[in-house]
Amino acid sequence: MASSGIIVFIFTVLCICAVKSGFIKVECKAENVGHYGQQSLLECVVKTSSDVTDPNIRVVAWKKLTSPEDGGDLVLAFQRGKLDQPKRGYRFAEPSWNEKNMNVSLLITNTAVADNGDYKCIVITDSGDDSIVTTLKVQAKYSISTVYSIPEKIVPNKGSTLVCESHGGYPKGTLRWFDEENHDWTKSSEMEATQSDDGLFQLTSRLSLLGGSTFPKYTCAVFNASGGKVDEKTFETNIPPSSPLESPGSSGLLSPYTSKVVAPLVVIGSLIIGLLLLLLYKRRSQKTRRNSTAPLMGGRDAVPTDLEEGYNSPEDESINQDQS
Repeated sequence: MASSGIIVFIFTVLCICAVKSGFIKVECKAENVGHYGQQSLLECVVKTSSDVTDPNIRVVAWKKLTSPEDGGDLVLAFQRGKLDQPKRGYRFAEPSWNEKNMNVSLLITNTAVADNGDYKCIVITDSGDDSIVTTLKVQAKYSISTVYSIPEKIVPNKGSTLVCESHGGYPKGTLRWFDEENHDWTKSSEMEATQSDDGLFQLTSRLSLLGGSTFPKYTCAVFNASGGKVDEKTFETNIPPSSPLESPGSSGLLSPYTSKVVAPLVVIGSLIIGLLLLLLYKRRSQKTRRNSTAPLMGGRDAVPTDLEEGYNSPEDESINQDQS
């Protein structure tokens, strides 16, 4: 009997809609946001032209659409002066609604993921009819439940894995990893998303750490479908900072941000070494030229280099006496 009543109601709506008038217009917000487990409101009102006075609503039908071409699933209906038994969790936004009330907004009392999607509102009055489609976007906030390591205690110079878990979110979000200097290591991780029976997502991300190149702290952050960060947790590895020339996943090679610092230092060091070698070469050249001029300053009687400094050894004094 209930199903036959619905069929008669839909047939009545289609017949009345065949004679359409421009005297009324149903206006709704194009997009509505609902939060999981809370009330959601799809705002719609009936507007009439100046030619219409004291209009009466004959039919209101709210349908949940599964596709634009689909006839929809009836969730709330008013016809023949009375409200049909609504689908559980759906009612008019105004508790004392009647055929004189032009506010036909739909209230969902306990929003679920299944409520996400398009809704069609059909209104028939004694002055005309109209219909419109509006959208409900359901959201559920993510939270990070835990961050842990495998093995439980990270040992220096041995590989390990960090695991981050987040649950209770909708639509599908993402987990990202950052080190203590806020560098993003998400590309080195793998994320898995599973959807539970209630439609909510559970996210799990695993970040592999290489032995000998691990940061003291890592932060796991969860982002919603719009890219906004909603929660984060930090994990301490209790490992001393790695060598500045290495970073996780680099296998001993320079990381991109470390090479920016090391490259200028290498250039400056090379210049300093070059200058020192040039000064040493010039000093040796001057000493060689000074020694090469000694034979030209008196043959075998040339004064030794030590004499230039004003010093005569005892052997030099005896030689000078014999010559005299």
